[in-house]
Amino acid sequence: MDEPKENGTDPGHGGAPPLPFRAAVDALRGARLRPQIEVEPAPAPKRLAPYAYALEAAVVDGEQDVADGRLVLLHDPAGHDAWRGTFRLVTLVRAELEPEMAADPLLPDVCWSWLTGALAARGLAYGEPSGTVTRASSHYFGGLSERPAASQIEIRASWTPREGLGGVPDTAAHLAAWCDLLAQVAGLPPAAPGDASVVTLPQRRGPQSR
Repeated sequence: MDEPKENGTDPGHGGAPPLPFRAAVDALRGARLRPQIEVEPAPAPKRLAPYAYALEAAVVDGEQDVADGRLVLLHDPAGHDAWRGTFRLVTLVRAELEPEMAADPLLPDVCWSWLTGALAARGLAYGEPSGTVTRASSHYFGGLSERPAASQIEIRASWTPREGLGGVPDTAAHLAAWCDLLAQVAGLPPAAPGDASVVTLPQRRGPQSR
């Protein structure tokens, strides 16, 4: 496996990434996920932590992406006061909504509970969760007036995965829980036992639009 360098190591930290970070990235790359979710590496931010690795994913229905998202693993070997740990997971999840669902006043609370519920369902320990749930609606006029109104939900969140042996969190399980969130936002039914495929993350082919 190629070492996770440009995706991303802070230029101020030379040499190979530390072993806990490399192990955490290896676990992400070997995770078993639902076949309806396409996952691939993405450029990681370089200023949030000394070491970072990012993935982007889409829930595919035929030829259409019904939900997409981005998950970033951050690592600071010295620890971070706000994280209360050396690792942090940061995510953005987006999906189109049916009009009836978009009008539900409880929708933001429900979406947040989907995230915490996905983590709890896999028995994952974590701390310092924070985030926002944003609901947006678009109405079209003039030359675009024939388009129907559209609504979208956006979940931005971060949490600190608890570290296990060797100071490495179970990132594969956290990725699986994140994919459960993506599937739920997209309206997929719960995964049946054994409904998973081995994900071999491809090398990124270049910028893609979702």
